[in-house]
Amino acid sequence: MDPVTLTTDRLRMRAAGPADAEAVYAAAQDPATQRWISSFPSPYLREHADAFIGVVARGWADDSEYHFGLFLPDGALAGVLGVMRRGPGAAEVGFWAAREHRGRGYVTEAVLAAARWAFTELSVDRLEWRAEVGNLPSRAVAERVGFTMEGTLRAAVEHRGIRRDSWVGSLLPSDLGLVPAAPYLAAPAPAVTT
Repeated sequence: MDPVTLTTDRLRMRAAGPADAEAVYAAAQDPATQRWISSFPSPYLREHADAFIGVVARGWADDSEYHFGLFLPDGALAGVLGVMRRGPGAAEVGFWAAREHRGRGYVTEAVLAAARWAFTELSVDRLEWRAEVGNLPSRAVAERVGFTMEGTLRAAVEHRGIRRDSWVGSLLPSDLGLVPAAPYLAAPAPAVTT
């Protein structure tokens, strides 16, 4: 698939390219980002940013994952968001914000736009969010977008050689007023006995 650009009221979401590697590298120096993103090397070197740019290009090319840089009107990188396919009709969203742009709602805005895009253009019927237990800012974004918190997965994340628990939540097209690609039959509510 060719990379697409999504726009929101305040963001231009596009595939990060070689010209963006320095901005990715600079933003990835934040210790809080390195603490919570299990796929981030620490220390995060310039070559890691270049490798990430390669992942972005390959993901779009093989239609498996779709990474967006979140750019402000002045061109500044506010964060990164990825939608990764996890199976037929299922995908996972991951994101992080540059330290100087946190707390302004940019990532929430981007996750909502990416979810709508995944539901309408990729035929995704279930979008998952996962974060290591304790990553309260990530959970707050997911809850603001409307993800249903489904529980805690034990030892679901490996972070620097240590297995850690992970929260998991889901968002369905109907949560955003959209029609799913495939019908959904929810489990019946448990019978109430008196």
